[in-house]
This record gives sequence, structure tokens and C-alpha cells, in this order.
Amino acid sequence: MTSTFPVTWDDPSDAAYTWNFERMHSPEPMTPADAVAFRCAFDHGASAAARAYGLPFRAMTRRINTYLYLALVPTSPSDVPDPLETAIGRLDELWDGEYLPEIHRHLREWEAVAPADLALPQLADAVADGVERVRRLYELHFLIWFPFMSAISLFDDFYRDVLGNVSDFDAYRLLQGFDNMTVASGRALWQLSRQALRVASVRAVLEREPAEAVTTALAATAEGRRFLAALREYLEAWGQRGDRWGWSFPSWIDDPTPVIKTLHDYVRQPDRDLGEELAAQAAERERLVARARERVRRQPADVRERFEFLLRAAQKAIVLTEDHSHWIDFRCMYHVHQIWLEVGRRFTAAAVLDRPDDVFLLTPDELREAAAAFPRRDQRSRVAARRAEMEYFRHLPVPPTLGAPPSATATADPASAALAKFFGPPAVIDPTAPDTSTIPGRGGSPGKATGTARILTSLADAHRLQPRDVLVAATTAPPWTPLFATAAAVVSDTGGILSHCAVVAREYGIPAVVGTGNATARIPDGHLVEVDGDAGVVRLL
Repeated sequence: MTSTFPVTWDDPSDAAYTWNFERMHSPEPMTPADAVAFRCAFDHGASAAARAYGLPFRAMTRRINTYLYLALVPTSPSDVPDPLETAIGRLDELWDGEYLPEIHRHLREWEAVAPADLALPQLADAVADGVERVRRLYELHFLIWFPFMSAISLFDDFYRDVLGNVSDFDAYRLLQGFDNMTVASGRALWQLSRQALRVASVRAVLEREPAEAVTTALAATAEGRRFLAALREYLEAWGQRGDRWGWSFPSWIDDPTPVIKTLHDYVRQPDRDLGEELAAQAAERERLVARARERVRRQPADVRERFEFLLRAAQKAIVLTEDHSHWIDFRCMYHVHQIWLEVGRRFTAAAVLDRPDDVFLLTPDELREAAAAFPRRDQRSRVAARRAEMEYFRHLPVPPTLGAPPSATATADPASAALAKFFGPPAVIDPTAPDTSTIPGRGGSPGKATGTARILTSLADAHRLQPRDVLVAATTAPPWTPLFATAAAVVSDTGGILSHCAVVAREYGIPAVVGTGNATARIPDGHLVEVDGDAGVVRLL
């Protein structure tokens, strides 16, 4: 805690916990609505799943000075037989047979009613219903997240112990090249760019016009209108995703500019075959799996059985790392966003708010109270104060931890080990280090690449990334994935070897260094850098 970041604990007992700034999912000031979304996710969903699996912790979040902080509070471990191991062996059944069908049911029920057709009292009820649905959806999220992340982590540990690692990525190479929803969305966009390349007039528009002018230019010709229809089909299939996690971010359907910008980059790579590159990842995987099996063949029967069990579970799990997020974090949250935004439109039309997206600066209770008093209860002064608060803290240094000092005690359960690989250990930042040209982090994807660094704070900056540039960001959410086909490498401030950034960089076969702590601050935009994913360092050249 610092004098510029004073903390007043709403609950004085919170000061006894260690609160970590959760930059991976919310690196900037967040709205009160998003704070509720994260409470549904962590305080309810993660904690409920931890209880179900007998894990020795529960999760809590707080919006402290507009930033997301997360605490994992120790609890007594369960003494019942290991339900997590059972779930690891049932990933297919759990996801395909139980959880995904329930997710689809929620989606069908949301899709059956258009928010614009509801009266304001019904919209207010839909907001409350949405919060309850989200609480349940995040139970499902973590009921599958803990076993699939544990499966990958256990396979990594087993491989190291039994076969030995030449590099940190040896086990992960046996998991690469499987299709998932995130890679599929990028591949579908790549295929759309190949369609554009075959039509000279469409290609010329994408090469010549800035992203915000493309749709107008395409609409002027019959060929362009046919391509716009194909673009709309892509957005209907893949566009229900926002810039980051939460409720307040517009989707690609609301603003397709990031998609059009990526198409602009893709058509500038006419001779590249992304599909062939992704298929090569799968072919290499099969070769490496066969070699690993040959080495394991000389081991005792119980070791061979354990290898096959964990390999099978980890290969399913690596797909679920992206698929669960596609369905829950984006497809489902899109509908919550649309309901809130429709309330914002009604409030704006009645001068209760100045603009529709101001509604995300209210809590669900405040929204319902304003709807009940509509149109008498003006929310503009409350919203203005909260927006000013967010802007004030946006420009201040944010402490990485608050409250009690971190505990040195490590828990030995598989889920805690997986969490450590997902978030990564705390970044070590030494301002007195003599070598200022090297930025240490952790290897997320192997290989080396050199390119011009582009610091992106959101997908609104995506137009600045050119082919073979190095993408540098605080964090990357799944909607950033199409940029991985443009970038030569990726660097993030946050994350570990199981983070989204690292997993997807490995699928695209580009180097990644994650968990640097401050690469976005230390790397000058436009500077030439070398990204060494094997060593886990970035060098300023």
C-alpha cells in the first residue's frame, strides 16, 4: 500500500489476506458491472468448484481503487477420496455430456428473447436472471477448469520425472496441433482473407482503405456486398467476443473494426498457408508421441498406464483450455452485455444516462432501483464520479500485492500446482540490475524471433501491428488470437506456461515470453527486439 494508492477495507478482516493485482484478466480500471462479473466467476464459481473437489482454498475478489484484486484463502483440505483424479479421467463425459449441453440450454433461452422487445421492468428482471445464470455458468467453468488444468500440469510433471526434459516445452509438444474453438476462429478468418484475395476489387479495398472505411467501400460494389455477407456470417459464428473478460466490452458484432484490421493484415500475406502450418503442428505431435511411447515401453506396466492416462487427459484438456472460454467467457457473456446495453439505451433516451455504455458503471442493484424509479432517478452524477475515479487511478502505479505479505507455504495439490503454472510466479523486477537491455520473463512458447515491438493496450490498437512485428501486451484474451498469425512473436506482462497467451502461441508456432511484469513499460514502442522463448527473455537490440 502506498500514499498514492490508499486502501480502505470495507470488511476489516480482508486486511489479513494477501491480495494480488489480477492483471491477466483485468489489467486496467474496471467498471462496477465487471466487478460483479468477476465475483460471480471467482468468489462463487471457483470457490464452489474448489469445495466440490475438496481443494484447500477458496477465491475472493475485490475492486480496490477500481482494480481487480484476487486472494486465494487457505481452507482445510478434504479427507475424502480424490474427486479431482476422477474428474481428470472423465473430461470428455463431463464437458461433452453434462456441462456443454447445459451451456447450450442457457444460450438457447437467451437467444429466444430479443432484449429490444422487452419492457423495462422485464429488462430489469433479465439483468437479475443474468447474474444468477452467470453464477451457475462459472460453477461449470471451474468444475471443468480445475481438472483440465490439473491434467496438463500433471502430465508435464510426469514427463519430466519419467522421461526427462531437454527443455520446458517437451511435454507440451505432445499436446500441440489439436483443433479448438480459438484456433478455429482464427483459421476461419484466414479462410475469409483467402476469399478476399480471389476478388481483385475486394482485395484492393482491404489493402487501400483504413479499417473504419472498409464496409462503406465494399458496399459500393456487387462483389463487395457479397464479401460483406460472408463477413457477417463470420461475425455471427465467431463475433460474440469482446476485447477482454467481463460484461462491459463491446463484441466484434458491435464493432467489427478489429476483424477488418486483421483481414487487412492477412491479405498482405498472399503466399502463406496458415492451414498447412497448423497441420504441421499436428504431424510433429504424432511423431513425438510415438517416440515418447517407445521410451515409455521399457518402463513398468503401472508407469505405462499412467502415461497413457495422463496423455489422453492432457490432450483433451489442451482443447478445453480454449473451448470453455469460447462458450462461457464470451458467447454467454455476450448476452449479458446485450441486456445491460439495452437498459443503457432506454436510460439514455430518457436522459437518465448520457450514453448507453454508462450503464456498466452501475451495479445490478443500482440498475434495478433506477429502472423501478424510471425515469425519475438520474444516474449521470453517479456515473460521472465513477468514470472520474477510474481515470484518476488509471495513471497511478498499482501495487502488485495488498494486505498481508504472501505466504511462503505452498500447497501440494494438483490444482494449486496448475494455478501456479497458469498465473506464473511473481515477476522479479530489479530496478538496480546493470543489464537494462534484457527483460526476463518465462518461456511461453519456444523459438527465437526478431521484430519491431508494438505495444498494444487493447484491440483498438490492433491496426498498429504489422506482419512480423512483435506483439507486446499486458495480457491477451482469446479475441486477440487472430493477431498471432500476423505477429512474429508475443510478449506479455502476465501469465505462465499454461496461460492463454502461451498455449495459443505454441499452437501458432511463434515464440512467446510471458510473465515479464513490465515489458509494456520497459520496451519502447517501435524498438527492435529479440524474443527468446527458450530462455524466457526479451532483448532490446
